[in-house]
Amino acid sequence: MMKTLLLSLGLLLLAACCCNAIPSSLQFSAFPVNCCFDVSNQSIPLKFVSKITPTHRSCQNKAFIVKTIKGKTTCYSGTNRWAMNAYKKLHGSRP
Repeated sequence: MMKTLLLSLGLLLLAACCCNAIPSSLQFSAFPVNCCFDVSNQSIPLKFVSKITPTHRSCQNKAFIVKTIKGKTTCYSGTNRWAMNAYKKLHGSRP
């Protein structure tokens, strides 16, 4: 009876350790990362922008991903003045 209890507690502890480690190990491989390879220089009116996000830090090119209210996605360089100002207006801060 005691061996069964100790074995069960040991397996429970092992499972808890493994479950805690899984999210950190899957952080980079399980979630798709959107990176930009081509960027636009053509600004659009801010009223047509539904979302603007900076690219992930693992991307080679730092950029902003802009999604319009019609669902079109366009990339802008991370140094593009229009994109930086649009991000500040929509988020109230720098990326």
